[in-house]
Amino acid sequence: MANYHFVYKDVEGASTQWDDIQRKLGNLPPKPAPFKPPSFSPAADEDSKPKDKAWIDEKSEEQLEDLEDDPDLDDDRFLHEYRKKRLAEMREAAKVQRYGSVIPISGSDFVREVSQAPPDVWVVVILYKDGYPECGILLQCLEELATKYPATKFVKIISTDCIPNYPDRNLPTLLVYNNSAVKANYVGMHNFGRRCTPEGVALVLCQSDPVLNDGQSGSEPSRQAVLEGVRQRLIEKVVRDHEDDDDGSSSD
Repeated sequence: MANYHFVYKDVEGASTQWDDIQRKLGNLPPKPAPFKPPSFSPAADEDSKPKDKAWIDEKSEEQLEDLEDDPDLDDDRFLHEYRKKRLAEMREAAKVQRYGSVIPISGSDFVREVSQAPPDVWVVVILYKDGYPECGILLQCLEELATKYPATKFVKIISTDCIPNYPDRNLPTLLVYNNSAVKANYVGMHNFGRRCTPEGVALVLCQSDPVLNDGQSGSEPSRQAVLEGVRQRLIEKVVRDHEDDDDGSSSD
């Protein structure tokens, strides 16, 4: 009588002895890890969070308004005053015109978009042409500045659409407008140093006037305050690049 040895699965999904042998021989992929459901962690109770400066910073304008009659804030003078300060900052920021990108315009748009811009808005205009590498480099810098300083208006226009017969040798050119007047102009890339970076362009733009506005400093930031902010960003960028260089050299 034949002696049969049966190999079976006693649990659904469990591996058979034959599967185990085949895995050892490399004929089957490794056995998948057993399923483990994620551990349960209850959501943080809003009332259990410490009521401090960070707690106020997390709140929206509507939530801050709802806290007006909160008894805990009435008992804490600092939080009471800080809530009022945050509300005022949010409302002031909401008044500020926001752009956030380099807006393409045509010659017929120029008066409306640039000359007739609100008097408290600074407008940076780049005259450019496609196919000129230096125009592309400066445009990239302006795109980054436009996101960092959304209350400053950045526009781009084909040079000859703006000024007929404008010489290509002058490209790229930046014009800075405020209150319907030209406040500065920069012809060519040499104005922005040997290596054109967003931080370098920002420093040049703010040398004489508070051109760049992040929308967080009030509607009329001083030139000194804006320049200080630009310098701080430049320092942070240099430190970051230096740290990245150190990390790269240590991994070689």
